[in-house]
Amino acid sequence: MGLTASVGLSGEDRLKCSFTMPARATNLNKHGAAVQLTRDLAVSSVVRLRNKNGSQVSARIVALLKASQGVSTYAIEFVEQDGGATNFWGISFPSNA
Repeated sequence: MGLTASVGLSGEDRLKCSFTMPARATNLNKHGAAVQLTRDLAVSSVVRLRNKNGSQVSARIVALLKASQGVSTYAIEFVEQDGGATNFWGISFPSNA
């Protein structure tokens, strides 16, 4: 979906430094999103996302999509695919049927 959301993102960057910072999520879907932030993250690492309602979910960095002027965009997928992850964005997605 072409929607965006502000999220908090925490984890360890490529240099194993812990961080907690705001990020922007784009292309939201029920399995994850793309996130933009100013940190260098390792593909396959796991981060923690927090939405505006305070809900948290773990997500895996799947790929670096783009890096430009100090901002990197990563594809993420939720680690847990239960009700908490699918409701994380607070929107209803169409079924696959």
